[in-house]
Amino acid sequence: MISKLPRWVWLGSSVMALMAGAINAVGFLSFEHHGVTHLTGSTTLLGIAIAQGDVENLRHFIMVIGAFLVGCIFSGYLVKDSTLKLGRRYGFALLFEAAFLFAAVPFLNRNRETGMYLASCACGLQNGMVSTYSGAVLRTTHVSGLFTDIGIFLGQLLAGLKVDTRRLQLYVLLLASFLGGTILGAAGFGRLGNNVLLVPATVTGTVGLAYFIYQQRKRSEAR
Repeated sequence: MISKLPRWVWLGSSVMALMAGAINAVGFLSFEHHGVTHLTGSTTLLGIAIAQGDVENLRHFIMVIGAFLVGCIFSGYLVKDSTLKLGRRYGFALLFEAAFLFAAVPFLNRNRETGMYLASCACGLQNGMVSTYSGAVLRTTHVSGLFTDIGIFLGQLLAGLKVDTRRLQLYVLLLASFLGGTILGAAGFGRLGNNVLLVPATVTGTVGLAYFIYQQRKRSEAR
């Protein structure tokens, strides 16, 4: 059980979920109504394209899925572990994610599919970066698992079983943050169009730089 959850876990994971929600909202409003923060829909559409012999969509969804996978691979290469722990290369990963999002905007403004692939890669990188903490699975780019775990916890409570309430609170926070991000992303898209992606790109890059500063302070204190 999570007995004491550090503030950086609460804050970092909620910010990432908020940004992912905004990115996915833009995906549905801009990228031909396709989500980019998870692959369930894209894999389904890939299967439909195969069944219908739609070569163009087959190529497109292979690229979307491949870009997400490349982001996950890149995350695994940078972070090198699935357990969330300060001291790993999260700063690098966040800065690369921000760079992918910044690069996606001009392509999207020209209606180029490359923008969607870059955004999908950024989301894969983020989802691979935040994996687990004290046994709690932290997925910040999709909510199916969060709803499942929350439902299981509530069912166990109804059965009179003891549950990890801190973990339940964390999952509720992630779910609320993702939902809040979708609201902000949709509202921002109405005013800024694809340029609203510059907001999560800026926030992610800023968090990455802040992480570097934090790490430098920790190293100085250890000396």
